[in-house]
Amino acid sequence: MSLKSSDYRILDIVWRSVTELLQNAIGWRYKCTTNKQLDGQVVVITGANTGIGKETASDLAKRGAKVIIGCRDETRAANAIKDIKSKNPKADITAFKLDLSSLKSVREFAQQLNEKYQRIDILINNAGLTINNRKETEDGFEMMFGTNHLGHFLLTLLILPLLRKPQRARVVNVASVAYGLGKIDFDDIHASNKPYKMLSVYGQSKLANILFTREMARRLGTDSSINVYAVHPGCVRTEFARNLGNLDIVSKVFWLGFGHVFLINGKSGAQTSLYCAIDETLDNETGFYYENCHRNDDLYSKAKDDETAQRLWELSAQLVKLEDQYNLAKNPNYLK
Repeated sequence: MSLKSSDYRILDIVWRSVTELLQNAIGWRYKCTTNKQLDGQVVVITGANTGIGKETASDLAKRGAKVIIGCRDETRAANAIKDIKSKNPKADITAFKLDLSSLKSVREFAQQLNEKYQRIDILINNAGLTINNRKETEDGFEMMFGTNHLGHFLLTLLILPLLRKPQRARVVNVASVAYGLGKIDFDDIHASNKPYKMLSVYGQSKLANILFTREMARRLGTDSSINVYAVHPGCVRTEFARNLGNLDIVSKVFWLGFGHVFLINGKSGAQTSLYCAIDETLDNETGFYYENCHRNDDLYSKAKDDETAQRLWELSAQLVKLEDQYNLAKNPNYLK
C-alpha cells in the first residue's frame, strides 16, 4: 500500500512531536538568558492569567516593565496579578477585559490602550484556545479561527501606531507546531461545510498565526522599527490540563500519569516567547518562526507560502471589517 503525501506529513509531525517529548523528558530545553532590563517599557500580553502568559508577564514585570494583561475573565486576571505581586511587590501590572472572540471587545481593549498609553514596546499575542466541538463567536466565525487568529490580527493592527512610538518594538505571535495539521481552507474557512475535526481546525488557526507573522513583516518592510516573530512554546502541561474534562479515560490516565515527565511547565513554555520579546540577538530578524529559543526555518511549505499569506491577510481584513485607515495595504502612511 503506497502512502500519500499527507500520510508522510502526518508521520513527520508525529516524529517531530515524539522527539520534542523525549527532549522534554531529558531536560533538553533552552532558556532566555539575556539579563536585559525593561525599565520604562510597556508590554501588552493577551491571555496572561495562567500558564505561559502568566509566567511571561511575571518575568517581564521583574525586569521593570509596565505590563498590561488582556483577559476575558476579570476575576482570574485579578487573582493572577495578586499572585505575581505576592512574589514581586514592585510589579507594575494592570489588567483590562479582553475577549478575543468578540470584535467589539477587541476594539474596546485597543481603544483603552490608545487612550491610556503613549507607546507599546512589546505586544505578545499569547491567548489561544482549543475546543472539541464546533462553536461560533458572536460575530459568526468558527471559534478557534476567530479567537486565535482574527482577534489578534485586529488587535495588532489597531495598536500599531503605539508600537511605532518607541525606537524599536516587537510583536510575538504564539503559534504551535500543530500548524502542520492544518491548512488555510479558503472555501470553508469557518469549518461549517464538513465534519468538524478539532486538530485540523486548530492547526488552521495556528498556521494563520505563522502566515500573519510572515505577511506583517513583509508589509512593514525591512526598514521598519517593528519586528515580528512567531513561536512554538513547546508541549506545555497547562495547555493539556485545560481540556482534561473532554478526554477519554485512557488519555486522562496518560496525561495525569506521564504529563509531568514529557510535558513542560508554564515557566519553560514561556522561554521562547521571552527570547523573541527581548533577546538582543534578534534585533535584525523579523517574520520568522522559533522553537526552544532557536529559529527554525525547516517549516512545511504551506507556512512559507507568500501567496496564501497575502490572501489570508486580505480575507482577515474583510472579515473583521478593518477600516482602510488601519490597513497597511490601503494606507501606506499609517505608520509614518
